[in-house]
Amino acid sequence: MEATKPYTPEAKEKLCDAYLDVRSDKSDTRWCLATYPDDGKQVELAASGVDYQEFLDLLQDDQRSYGFVRYETGDEMSKRAKFAFVTWIGPSVSPLKRARVSTDKGFVKEIFTTFGVEVLADDRDDLQEDHVKDLLKKAGGANYGSAR
Repeated sequence: MEATKPYTPEAKEKLCDAYLDVRSDKSDTRWCLATYPDDGKQVELAASGVDYQEFLDLLQDDQRSYGFVRYETGDEMSKRAKFAFVTWIGPSVSPLKRARVSTDKGFVKEIFTTFGVEVLADDRDDLQEDHVKDLLKKAGGANYGSAR
């Protein structure tokens, strides 16, 4: 039996558009966030934006969320965009909803397909910008220059 996707076709289209906007070199958008509004069964685009702190502020202790975040990494020799896939499970999320994340995350990753690192977090400290950037640098390989 095939698992039911946790989003409607309309929600999937909005998530795809937000994902492509974050990936676009022509856009200032740095992140998008998907959450489970209302009944908690369907994932929908919650927001997208430029300020990473705004992204962090949207993560609620009683929610599950999936984020796609853009960072500029590299050194003076080579600057490039890198991406992180974030799964947030707030510390107040029930065990049943926590368990459902493992299935739903796979479906969300069918939309947010290309990223350098995946971060699973239930503590905002794990999502501090410097920490996630460091994970991307480590995953990115060579760093020849001295700029940070």
